[in-house]
Amino acid sequence: MKKFFYLFLFISASVFATDVSNPFVDGNLQYNDGKYEAAITSYESVLANGQQSAELYFNLGNCYYKLHKVAPAIYNYEKALQLNPNDQEIQTNLDFARKMAIDDIKIIPKVGFDKLISDFTSCYQYDTWAWIAVVFGFVFLAFFIGYYFSLTAFKKRIYFTGMFVVLMVIIISVSAGISEKNRLETEKTAIVFAETASVKGEPKASSTETILLHEGTKVYILESIANWKKVQLTDETTGWISDEAIKEL
Repeated sequence: MKKFFYLFLFISASVFATDVSNPFVDGNLQYNDGKYEAAITSYESVLANGQQSAELYFNLGNCYYKLHKVAPAIYNYEKALQLNPNDQEIQTNLDFARKMAIDDIKIIPKVGFDKLISDFTSCYQYDTWAWIAVVFGFVFLAFFIGYYFSLTAFKKRIYFTGMFVVLMVIIISVSAGISEKNRLETEKTAIVFAETASVKGEPKASSTETILLHEGTKVYILESIANWKKVQLTDETTGWISDEAIKEL
């Protein structure tokens, strides 16, 4: 009976060890051993299961960077930055990856009030803004309770002022979250994955080529027709590019 019990424990431990096998951890170990292709396979299996994180995309970007694959490296760094826009390490590695790209397209900076709003709202993801609003909602409730039970006019003024300030923070957080969500839904971007890609004046193969792009270049998608996308570059040049040449972020 005792032998059967120990055998049961051994089998259970083996099954548990198999169940807790973590492809993300496996990928990290493979990356540290310099097995970048194997690490990519492990990380991609995590994505195939519907899981994603800034760390996962960042590690994938590092693997592709080590293999000198420009477009996949930039693509995964961009995905990581979408999930964690304030991470300086991701931004630094993205800048290094961009230096491997052939195209050096001028960036026309945005100016004015719209840029200030965009810079502010993009500090956090829209779900982070939502959590900020929720937290300050509880703070507002605490100030309201303090105001309601205060016995002196001085304390009531303090709590009332606090309620007003917190309410403003909640309104700003909700507005920023809505603005950021709308921006992400309307601003569609993509990375050129083809080694070379022609940008046409019209959405057809016979149209005149306006510019030739290379892998790793980021474009902004304006509209779609059949298997063509109208894109805009950072220098505000526009044109049509084949669906097969790009991968949307």
